[in-house]
Amino acid sequence: MKYMLFVCWDREAMDRQAEPDEGEPEGFPWLDDLQARGAWITGDQLAPARRARSVRVRDGRTLVTDGPFAETKEAVGGFDLIEAGSLEEAVEIAAGHPVAAFGAIEVRPLFHGGG
Repeated sequence: MKYMLFVCWDREAMDRQAEPDEGEPEGFPWLDDLQARGAWITGDQLAPARRARSVRVRDGRTLVTDGPFAETKEAVGGFDLIEAGSLEEAVEIAAGHPVAAFGAIEVRPLFHGGG
């Protein structure tokens, strides 16, 4: 079954981060382990919430607002799509993510995640 991990942390801290340099990312032991196990499908860090745009269509009009969907202290700052045998295994994988120590990892199964 496939699971989406939404990696969330402090929005203000995320907005203060410098833009990453292009090139090879640094080693990431959590990711290296998942890749070795064949459990990681794809993922990436997102640009800070200050660069987000929320789009809604109401009565045929497109409404665009600056910022993320919700005004919260934490924002989604990255994602990982993983393969796990159960929700419990996906939660265990999420608990090992470094951001789980200071942010939150939301785990959701895909409706058509196959397996």
